[in-house]
Amino acid sequence: MLTSIKDRAVVVTGASKGIGKGIARVFAAQGARVMVVARNADQAAATAAELGNGAASFAADVTDFRSLQAMARATADAFGGIDIVCANAGIFPQVKIEDMDPDDWDQVLGTNLKGTFLSVKACLTYLKKSDQGRVVLTSSITGPITGFPGWAHYGASKSGQLGFMRTACIELSKYGITINAVMPGNIVTEGLDGLGEDYLKTMAASIPLKRLGRVEDIGNAALFLASKEAGYITGQTIVVDGGQTVPESLEALEQA
Repeated sequence: MLTSIKDRAVVVTGASKGIGKGIARVFAAQGARVMVVARNADQAAATAAELGNGAASFAADVTDFRSLQAMARATADAFGGIDIVCANAGIFPQVKIEDMDPDDWDQVLGTNLKGTFLSVKACLTYLKKSDQGRVVLTSSITGPITGFPGWAHYGASKSGQLGFMRTACIELSKYGITINAVMPGNIVTEGLDGLGEDYLKTMAASIPLKRLGRVEDIGNAALFLASKEAGYITGQTIVVDGGQTVPESLEALEQA
């Protein structure tokens, strides 16, 4: 049993849908007060209303530092501070290198990697005041461990998050703040809808647990990393992929 995080102030970026919404839902269910951050104000407000437990919302673009500073101030004003930041916002438009415009690259790196840095920086003043400051990044197996055609920019951004995390872990340690990352495998979200049923079936077949993950699987990992019990864990990653990255080949699964 983890120590309760009831009434802890949690910021979740990219929280109006997908994995971010799943993370926000898990924290809210445990009594935390969640600031739902997303670019679309209406979607953010709808998610906050759905979560309940005093959840609030703020429309911010993670590539815009001023809007994130305003979000951090609003969170601190509403909740009395910030204890946990889940830097989750990310995009993954699929385009192969030969067809990729340099602006496509900049957009993905700007949102996924720079957005992580800006989200942490904007909240840092308040995290330093918390007695249990936690940062949890949503990285991915794509980039740090695996690759997939069309996601060179995405993979680079997710690998970059881990490089940022390892130095941030050293710099933030003097404030008692931990920073870790969850690395999801294939998780059922709206973002997979366009990949087709065949892709989903193929992916499930390549996973030892024979299913794609749920957004709550990522939320539960984030909850652990944000807990009091995880206070001696920093600069680390947790792969949440149903064992997908373990087998050498599909044949390894067939012979199990």
